[in-house]
Formats: sequence, C-alpha cells, structure tokens
Amino acid sequence: MAGADSPSAALRRRDLCARGIRLAGKMRSDVVDLLDAYVEQQGLDASASVAAVEGVPPAAVERWDEQTGTQRLLENLAAYRAFRGLLAQMLEEQREQLGEADAALGRALAAVLLQVSAFAYHLEELLRLESRGPPTDEGDGPPPQPQSVFEQKLRGLGVLRELAQWAVRSARDLRQLAKPGPGAGSAPSPAESP
Repeated sequence: MAGADSPSAALRRRDLCARGIRLAGKMRSDVVDLLDAYVEQQGLDASASVAAVEGVPPAAVERWDEQTGTQRLLENLAAYRAFRGLLAQMLEEQREQLGEADAALGRALAAVLLQVSAFAYHLEELLRLESRGPPTDEGDGPPPQPQSVFEQKLRGLGVLRELAQWAVRSARDLRQLAKPGPGAGSAPSPAESP
C-alpha cells in the first residue's frame, strides 16, 4: 500500500483502525439492541426467514483471506453507503406508520443511522490514507420501496440483521488492516482468515 510506506502513516493507519474497531463494536451492540426492539415493536418473529436485502453486499464473503486491505475497505464503504440509504428509508417509513407513537424506536434508528454515516466517513479517511481516495457516492438512487407494510417490516429486519453482520466483518477487516508489517494491506495467509 503506497500510503503506508512511512512510519507516521503506519501509526495513523493503526490508530484509525483501532478507532474503527471500537466504532464497529459499539455499532453492533446498538444494532443488536435495536433489532430486539424492532422485532418486538413490529410484532415479528425473531427467527423469521428474510430474503437478502437488495443493494447491500452480503457480509459473508468467499475467499476473505485473498482480499487486499483496499478491497476490504471498498466493500465496507459500499455496504455502509447502502445501509445509510436503507436506514434513512426505514426511519421515514417508521415515522409514517407510527407517527410519534413509538419515538424511542425512531430515536434508536436515527442513532444507528448516524453511526453508519460516521463509520462510512471513517472508512473514507482510511482510503485516503492508503493513497486511494474513496469512490464517489454515486448511489443507485433510493432503494426500491416494498409494496406492503409487512414487506417493509421484513426488509427492515433483514437490513438490521445484515448490518449487525457487517459490523462484525468490519472489525475483522480493520484488525487485519492494522497488523504491522509490509503485508498489512495485502492478502493474509490462510491461517489468518476469520
């Protein structure tokens, strides 16, 4: 990684990764709490099967051990940008459905949306440090609108589940990126994969 050549850049990268790992851990904790509240408030079964959420790359990835640090950062950034749009849409739907009836759930959704936005910015900073600016946030427009209220609820469940998985993956990716040495941004050995 070109940007990680100097000792100060390596220290900055490790510092950003450590902060990112803490942010991802806090975000996962908050998302799990939100998921519990969401399931209860929406009257859903926590074990309900939900289809993959359109527009969000799955957190589970084949050949994780072959990805470079930059590839990991770019995938994370794409996912969190998608989550930002989906969570904003969920928040709007929540306000329309319940009004002020359940302000606590709306506040929790807004707090997680803020964390997702902050984490996306954090990933952009890491990409800049790696001498690769973040790709532009072109977006594919707003995510498709579910047809029924029930479909909205199920999609929301899927979004929150996948976000919790991404928080775990992000922490793993940042731990890998923070490793000292010349290969910190390159593909790890198979023994180092999650």
